[in-house]
Amino acid sequence: MRSGESHDPPVVFAALADDTRWSILMRLGQSPASASALARELPVSRQAIAKHLAVLQDVGLVEAERDGRELRFVAIGARLNEAATQLERIASGWDRRLERIKMHAERPDSR
Repeated sequence: MRSGESHDPPVVFAALADDTRWSILMRLGQSPASASALARELPVSRQAIAKHLAVLQDVGLVEAERDGRELRFVAIGARLNEAATQLERIASGWDRRLERIKMHAERPDSR
């Protein structure tokens, strides 16, 4: 993936930073839903839901599936796993740094 693409981690995390998009993604993690169904469940207009879904689609976190005349959206597990892996790498790096600081602080000669 090239730098600047919409699937780059910073862009994905920016999309997830919005409370409404996060709520939509959490809801779609349970089962697919249309924009109309999401608007009935969330305190947001259908038009706003559609815009949020477009952002989530652009970064590859949801995809649309045709169900008759209805367009239903589903969360993409692989993209979510990729984002979780990125966060795990960040957390792991901080854990190692904190452990080194702790070891340094607890050395007898560091006082």
